[in-house]
Amino acid sequence: MEPNPSASSVRRSRWPLVAGAFGVVAAAGVAAALLYGTGAGGNAGACAASRETAARIAPLIRGEVAALVARRDPGPLPDLSFQSPDGAPLTLANFRGRTVLLNLWATWCAPCRKEMPALDKLQAELGGPDFEVVSINIDQRGEDRPAKFLNDIGVARLVRYADASAKVFSDLKIAGKAFGMPTTILIDRNGCEIANLAGPAEWASPEAVAVVKAALKR
Repeated sequence: MEPNPSASSVRRSRWPLVAGAFGVVAAAGVAAALLYGTGAGGNAGACAASRETAARIAPLIRGEVAALVARRDPGPLPDLSFQSPDGAPLTLANFRGRTVLLNLWATWCAPCRKEMPALDKLQAELGGPDFEVVSINIDQRGEDRPAKFLNDIGVARLVRYADASAKVFSDLKIAGKAFGMPTTILIDRNGCEIANLAGPAEWASPEAVAVVKAALKR
C-alpha cells in the first residue's frame, strides 16, 4: 500500500494549492515544528558538533524556503536503505562526509512535478564531492513511470535513486520525520539532520542556495 500523500505545508503564492496533497490538520504541523525545532527524538548528543551548522543556516531561512525548519539540536536519522540506479543497495551511511539534501518523491505527487526541476538545478549548481541532492523515488508500481516522469519534465542531473518498497518513507514516518510527499531533510557531513521541510520549495532560488552554501561551510 502506497504512503498517503497527505501532510501540512506552508504554501507560498507561487506554489498552487494542490487538493489532497497535504491534508493533515494544523495540529500535525505544530507537532512537526516542535519536533524539528527543539531536536526531540533522543541520541542528539552524537550530533553536538552539528549545532553550529544548524545555527548558521537558521537566519538564512526565508523567502522561497521559509517553511524549512532548522533544528536547534541536530539529531541522527535512521540509516535509511534504498537503491542506486543499477539496483545496488545503499544507505545514508554511504554519504557520510558530504552534505545531503534528502528528498522523497513519487510520480503521483503533484507538488513533486513542480519541485523536481528546481532540485535538478540545485544539483547542477552546487552538486559535487561535498554536496548532493539525494532524491529517492518511492513508487511501488510501474518501474518505468519514474524515468518517464523525470524525462518528461527535463530532469537530467539528479541520480535516480529509488526504493520500490517505500520503506524509506515508512522509516521516516515512524520516526516522526515524514508526513507526505514531498519530504526534504537537510543532512550535514556528520550524517545529522539539521533542517526539515514538509512540502515543496523552490530549491533553485537564491534563498535555498544560500542555505545550502552555509551548510557546506567548515
